[in-house]
Amino acid sequence: MLQLNLSKRSSNSNEHHHDSSKKSKLTFELKHAFHTVKSQIPLTHCVWLLITIFLQILILFFLIRSSPPHPPPSNSQQLVALNPDCQSGYVYVYDLPATFNTEFIDKCEELDPWKSRCKAVSNGGFGPSATGLERVVPEDITPAWYWTDMYAAEVIYHNRMLSHKCRIMDPEKATGFYIPFYAGLDIGKFLWFNYTAKDRDRKSEMVLDWLKEQPTFTRANGVDHFIMLGRLTWDFRRLTANDSEWGSSLLYMPLMKNVFRLSVEKHQNDDLEESVPYPTAFHPRSESDIVQWQNYIRNYDRTKLLSFVGAKREKIKNDFRGVLMDYCKSEENCLAVDCATTVCSDGAPAIMEAFLDSDFCLQPRGDGLTRRSTFDCMLAGSIPVYFWRGTFKGQYEWHLPWMAESYTVFIDHDNVRDTNGSLILQVLQGIHKDKVKEMRETLINLLPKFVYATPGKDLGSVKDAFDITIDRVLKRLKSRRDQYFES
Repeated sequence: MLQLNLSKRSSNSNEHHHDSSKKSKLTFELKHAFHTVKSQIPLTHCVWLLITIFLQILILFFLIRSSPPHPPPSNSQQLVALNPDCQSGYVYVYDLPATFNTEFIDKCEELDPWKSRCKAVSNGGFGPSATGLERVVPEDITPAWYWTDMYAAEVIYHNRMLSHKCRIMDPEKATGFYIPFYAGLDIGKFLWFNYTAKDRDRKSEMVLDWLKEQPTFTRANGVDHFIMLGRLTWDFRRLTANDSEWGSSLLYMPLMKNVFRLSVEKHQNDDLEESVPYPTAFHPRSESDIVQWQNYIRNYDRTKLLSFVGAKREKIKNDFRGVLMDYCKSEENCLAVDCATTVCSDGAPAIMEAFLDSDFCLQPRGDGLTRRSTFDCMLAGSIPVYFWRGTFKGQYEWHLPWMAESYTVFIDHDNVRDTNGSLILQVLQGIHKDKVKEMRETLINLLPKFVYATPGKDLGSVKDAFDITIDRVLKRLKSRRDQYFES
């Protein structure tokens, strides 16, 4: 026991001696180094050097203590680093089987029970090149004009998406996922005659069966997915399995409950839907095309106060279009284009001439609350007069300002009926010419936001309707996905 204690004491003594030797050696080396430095550097310089080093050490210490740990870069940060033009993120385009999109174009003769739709879906959805516009459009921008169908947006969007600067081929780096299903072209041929609810739903169910097999769809239950619907939202909202009920039930199918959708007219109470402008005939190839057309409509000599382009719907009781047509034909200051006797489809020359020649254009509701003609009217710099609040309220909020009164006129349709249309002239004549000019200028400035440019062309700093839409969609999808995974 004693021997063990002595042994421990001896061991501790040796360790202490060893530590003392190391400290002495270190002290000697430091002194030697200091004297060496001192011998080469003046003492005052040496002191200031030591103070500087000490202060730097203190600063670094406090910075390290006060700075929180840096999180790894988020997916969006990585995307910005990849392409600064895609700060809202990247889009992945599904390569769907052809039966859900391009096959509709290949079999375009079958799209409509009454006539061929092949021209309507040609040229990437733009339709055939416009002809007969010599009196209407400046010659050097006529190549930017096409006879574009009002329901061709899903073809246009797919075509633009395939060459979009923020398209990405790696789904793991995508912010949003685009489903290029031509649901509007599909349902268009089943809306009439003796087709069943199953006929109208068949392709929709097939595409959703395909989607549920994709890991990119199931991992977030579709919250980062979107689709473009080329027709009104009402064509996809059949509530029951009744064969006589209108449309498909696409938007009520369980797998669609989280998918964001675009349409030319949205359901105003659906937060998962946003409306985008109807396609018009003008598809600019450059910023110069836009500026030239803006100047043209700004300086155009308009000879009529108002115009109405449309046709009576004889089968509809108390048809409001009939009220407008009868009034316009009886009023000297109104230019009427009766589409029952004049070709009016897809922006024909007669339509553009009427809108260019008038300060205001009358815009009743169409198949829904909105109407393609409203965008043709605004394209010509004519101020739309509308009669149902839902025509603008809650629609096109990404592209047109919410203060519709700054570029439109509202007159309630019931009041128009009560006066057989005479109230229209009374209201419009009461708007001062300077105010009319101001309203037109607002429309001219808005014009790039509601036209669809030619794919692959450079508009410079200008964003067209498609650019605005995709930018907003990606921001929306990123927010929804972040919320989904946080919860």
